[in-house]
Amino acid sequence: MTHSQQTLTQQSYSHGGRPQKDARALAAARAVLEDVFGPVPSRRFAVRFWEGTTDEPAEEPRFTIVLESPGALRRMLLPPSELALTESYIFGDVDIEGNLEAAADLGDVAASRLRSPRALLRLARHVMALPRDEAESSADRARTRSAHLSGRRHTRHRDREAVRFHYNVGNAFYSLWLDAKMVYSCAYFARDSDDLEQAQESKLDLICRKLRLRPGDQLLDIGCGWGGLIMHAARRYGVFALGITLSDAQAETARERIAAAVLSDRCQVELRDYRQLAPAPRFDKISSVGMVEHVGARRLDEYFASAWAALRPGGLFLNHGIVSIAGSRPESRWSRVAGRVWKRGEFIDRYVFPDGELVPAATVIASAERSGFELRDVESLREHYVLTLRHWIRRLESHRDEAIALVGEPTYRVWRLYMSASAYGFRTGRIGIIQSLLAKPRADGTVELPRTREDLYRDSSV
Repeated sequence: MTHSQQTLTQQSYSHGGRPQKDARALAAARAVLEDVFGPVPSRRFAVRFWEGTTDEPAEEPRFTIVLESPGALRRMLLPPSELALTESYIFGDVDIEGNLEAAADLGDVAASRLRSPRALLRLARHVMALPRDEAESSADRARTRSAHLSGRRHTRHRDREAVRFHYNVGNAFYSLWLDAKMVYSCAYFARDSDDLEQAQESKLDLICRKLRLRPGDQLLDIGCGWGGLIMHAARRYGVFALGITLSDAQAETARERIAAAVLSDRCQVELRDYRQLAPAPRFDKISSVGMVEHVGARRLDEYFASAWAALRPGGLFLNHGIVSIAGSRPESRWSRVAGRVWKRGEFIDRYVFPDGELVPAATVIASAERSGFELRDVESLREHYVLTLRHWIRRLESHRDEAIALVGEPTYRVWRLYMSASAYGFRTGRIGIIQSLLAKPRADGTVELPRTREDLYRDSSV
């Protein structure tokens, strides 16, 4: 149906009670959408309204926004916040059919169109004309997992609550979309043809090679997940490995997997906080994958100091984590104010991983150096995480019915949205991920590293 045909359809509703009310609701919704996203022909997406009509752009749409009721847009935009916008999708006021990652740039489109006070006032007038209706998802809102943590941020007790919230969504849910080893971090796509299984195997091996693991090394993995790295290191490199986590669910499954692989004599998993490591140097090598972003900026020095104390002189520490690229650049006063009003980050904090905190790479590295570490190498894997997330999203979407049976539709939507928005963030360079190889020099300044990287790539096949 063309836009002109839709206008005729709208006009045909103009006589009598409910049809006339629907016509006004459609007109108000279209006015808001044009304010925020521009005229219909210029958009890159379609919009399907609650009564069945669809506005199609001039080009093939990348996705379709589905407004499920006349009051959907009002609930999405009032109050104007990240949480209102995302909850409108989570609880079914709005649906996105097609590529959800492509929909993640809608915020940028809206921001470019709403820079002037006049544009904002016009939008406010049109939003207030949107109809009110009762949300039908109150029961879903009450039942859906959301974080309610106690105590001060980044204390041991609260950090454990945050980790449990994130991982207690269930091992069965994660197994729907992770690889067979259940590696929940950025994969490494050495070749275009690599699938997720191969790319995660390559990532585990890259970490082991960067640490120059040798038979008999004592390896500590901080935030060990389901044990994929320590099992790989023990099996392929002959190390003795200890993994620590705050998640009971992860620890239990990791121990079962280690026992099934007959690696219990080389691998152990303990429920332990990074702040509870023994003060005496014990480990030859330390890894931390996907952990530092949950430490908090104010705790970074304590985090690196704990790793420093646990590592013997001459040893190596590989720290792999997400960083904020946008956060390292100057921010205008307007952007800071808008961020506070918009309550940026509240969606992830409430529904995904509470208390997570991304800081610039320079902040992470400076903290490591304050603790005594020497930075020997750093590599960005940003493009690899885009590919990883796309694999995870496809796998989750292909298991939609199973995921909903396990966790409910709102939680399924939380994860689909979270991973799609993350893929967009990595693709556009707002966030990045780095592997930093840190050394603890001996008293004479020596560390156990060759002068070049040749050994890393001499035989990188897995």
